[in-house]
Amino acid sequence: MTEKRPHDWSIEERLALIIACGTLDDAGISELCREKGIYPYHVEQWKTDFVEGASGKDKASERTEARQLKHENRELKKELRRKEKALAETAALLVLQKKVDAMWGNDEDSSL
Repeated sequence: MTEKRPHDWSIEERLALIIACGTLDDAGISELCREKGIYPYHVEQWKTDFVEGASGKDKASERTEARQLKHENRELKKELRRKEKALAETAALLVLQKKVDAMWGNDEDSSL
């Protein structure tokens, strides 16, 4: 049987191991961790996560959400730049049209 990687452990399994390590000294914790295929620092990290109220899945979902927000932000900025360029072009065309009308007069009404 292959041993599970530390991030594959469920919350319940992590909590059970933390409780089991609670009554052990450092040597006992190290031995139990060897049996389970993890390192003692994993147990310490899991304790910290429980105290802070954050599980590994929460952190992963936060990273995924942050990545999605960055992507969305980048796309919105790209669209904003495109629209600003279009607006600037339209404003320039209006200014030129007004200058042409002022120089040659507006002949649209007389052509009908």
